[in-house]
This record gives sequence, C-alpha cells and structure tokens, in this order.
Amino acid sequence: MMLKSSVPIRVPSRVLAPVVERDNTGDFDMSLNKLLKATLSAAALFAVAGTAAHAEEWKFAHEESPGDVQDLYAQEFKRLVEEKTNGDVNVTIYTYGQLGTENDITELTAAGAVQFSNASPGHLGTFVPEIQVFGVPYLLSQDNEVNKKVLSSSPTIYEGLSKDFESKGLKLYTMYPEGEMVWTTKKAVEKPADFDGVKFRVMTSPILIETYESFGADPVALPWGEVYSGLQTSVVDAQVNPIFFIESAKFYEVTDHLIYAGQQQYTTTVVSNAAFYDGLSDERKEMLAEVKAELDDFIYDAQKKANEEALARIKEAKPEIEVIRLTDEQRAAFKEASKGVGASLVEEVGGDTEEVLNSLREEFGTAM
Repeated sequence: MMLKSSVPIRVPSRVLAPVVERDNTGDFDMSLNKLLKATLSAAALFAVAGTAAHAEEWKFAHEESPGDVQDLYAQEFKRLVEEKTNGDVNVTIYTYGQLGTENDITELTAAGAVQFSNASPGHLGTFVPEIQVFGVPYLLSQDNEVNKKVLSSSPTIYEGLSKDFESKGLKLYTMYPEGEMVWTTKKAVEKPADFDGVKFRVMTSPILIETYESFGADPVALPWGEVYSGLQTSVVDAQVNPIFFIESAKFYEVTDHLIYAGQQQYTTTVVSNAAFYDGLSDERKEMLAEVKAELDDFIYDAQKKANEEALARIKEAKPEIEVIRLTDEQRAAFKEASKGVGASLVEEVGGDTEEVLNSLREEFGTAM
C-alpha cells in the first residue's frame, strides 16, 4: 500500500497573524531565501578569508527557541569547542526562525554558508529519503541507554546512511532524541478504539497521516501556528510533541490529558557541511569527535531534566490535568495496529529503506 491519504488539509478561515511555522516548508518568499543565502554565503567566505588573523567563525543553526533541547545542545557544543580550541574557534548560534525554515537551514548548511545545523528526519526526508524510517512507530527502544548507543554509533547510520548525506553535501555528525512524543488530548485514550472520532493534528507527512489513521484517529494537517487556536476551537482534538514543547507552546491549557504511549521519540540530527568538515585538520576532527562523545552523555541528561521540569510546571499550572502512561499491554495494541506503516514507507521510498529499517530494528531490539 502506498503512503497516500484522502485526508484533507483543513485550515481555519481566520488566521490571527502571519506565523513562521516550525514544520512548514514554504513560509518564506523565495526572493528572501535567495537573498538570505547569498548574504550568508558571502559572510562565510569573508569568515574563511579572515581566519589567518582572527578566530575561525562557525555558525550553528537549529530549529528551536532559546532554552529548548536543541539550544541546550548547541550552547554546550559552543562552550566545548571554544574551550578546546582556546578561543581559536568562535561558534555563533542561530535559533528558530533567524535563518528561515528547517529546510532553509539544511540548504544553507549544504551550501557551506552554515557549518552545523539541526534538522528532524521529517524535514531531512527531502534530502535523504531513507531517514524517514525514524518516523515509524515503535522503532526506538523504551530504554534510552540502548537509544544512546544506537543513535551515537550505529553502523547502519554512520556507515550506511551517512553516505547518502555526503552525496547531498552534508556530513552526519550525530543523532539524539529530545524526549518521548506525548499525546495531548481532550479525551482519555488508552486503546485504538478510544481514538474513534478524534481529530488528531499532524504535519503534512504521509507517514504521520497513515500512523494516526492506523491508530483509529482522524488526522488533520494543520499549520504549526494554528495548533493552539485549533485545539481551543475544536478544529482539532489532539496533537503530539515532546513534553518540553507542549509546555512552552502551552498546549496543555487547551487539552485535558497527557498520554505517554511510547510510540516515538522526537529524534533530531546534527549535520555539518561535508566540504567544510573534510577540509578540517586532523586536530580539528579529533576535537569534534571528543566534543561529540561528551555531548552524547550531556544531551540525554539535559533532555530528561528539561522534560521532567516541564511536566512539573504543567502540573503546577494545571493540577487537574491527567497524566496517563500506557502499560506494555496497552502499547502493544497500538504497535500492532500500526505495524503496516513501515512496509508502506518501504514501498513509497524504495532504495535501501527496507534494509535500513530492518537493521535499525535489530539494533534497537524492536524487530517485529
């Protein structure tokens, strides 16, 4: 079965203000994109030209706001790189929206105007289609020690998928999860039948639409900037995000349940420009390997703390909200319902997708 759906994209008739959507790929005018890319490319050239007399300037762009998980990673990356190079490298961080959309910052990285950037597999799918396997439900382990090992050192990722990245001008630096994707709903959901009639907000992604259809929900593709108002006015009844983002976006204010279903973790990548990385000295590459190893431990602790603190703030702000953690038996029902999603992705994407998916399932210990 192909990853297609007849689900309409429902857009409320009233939009309060223009919003740069976190998961939108077309909000910026193309002329602005071209100007932005040209400006940054020129800036990158000047930075390279000046490295003999001044500190090297590295740009690190990510998809989130200051203080969110990707920003915690970027800030620690900056601290470690500047410390280990004794100030010979200066890292400038660009947060969400400063350099455009997620696709924009990936394109800027591939073009060499940005040295490092974050991007979720959903957005990277236009560059490396096989990376979309990370959207398959119940792929990752429920044990983050297993996830840490696989996402930081998997042969499937760093010897296989990395070649596909390099063909697009990108060097895959690392992958890490930002926390479990949590459903925020207006009704309690503990089994697929409970999703009957629930309008579940999704991005305009075939794999997400098929996933929530398989769970029994009615997927509704809604722009990011309209999710809060959509929940408030019942255009949608539910959405999914890591708990730190649910708290910062205040989605808990307009829903009644937080449901931990174990379906997926929000997984992100860090990529660098391939030519930039290849041109680094062995000393610089060794330094970056050391930074990566330290960050592999740091980010798991940091995202766990960020999500735990966010949940505590939600409970304090809304004591009546119900937190539901599905049992293994309850999760198994959703896993069974969605087991065809991986096969649909393989059929749609082709290439090495089946091999990548099966290999990762073996490494995560989630083979079906």
